[in-house]
Amino acid sequence: MANLSSLMDSEVLRAYATYATIVLLKMMLMSVATAYFRITKKVFANPEDARAAAKGGDARKLLKTDEDVERVRRCHLNDIENVVPFVAIGLIYTLTNPDLASALLHFRIFTGSRLLHTVAYLLPLPQPSRGLMWIIGYFATISMAVSILRGVLYL
Repeated sequence: MANLSSLMDSEVLRAYATYATIVLLKMMLMSVATAYFRITKKVFANPEDARAAAKGGDARKLLKTDEDVERVRRCHLNDIENVVPFVAIGLIYTLTNPDLASALLHFRIFTGSRLLHTVAYLLPLPQPSRGLMWIIGYFATISMAVSILRGVLYL
């Protein structure tokens, strides 16, 4: 394990911070995209939102689902399911003082796969494009977890 003073100067930590920030920002932008689609398509999940958008009209007409809104929302949920474990496992992985080249490979593969997953999800591109991007990112996170367990196993 790295000590705190060397960790602050760690290129691996800086790389992790860079790529974790990219995927977290991308994940956050998905909530903005969901809101944008809800507002522009006038499709709301909550009665109070529908009432505000209806401006005195029939709010019940706005309480519905829309395929475009649901697609963005599902993409956002998929980000939450995958980015959160990457951020947690990636931080622990960084603390094990891995080789910079190996760490960059993991971080870049995960980040690239998530960006391409979003493109494949939102366009939508035919399968297996989205599935391949998901599995590539998933295995990058699993690979870091296995590396952690191999290096600091205390079972």
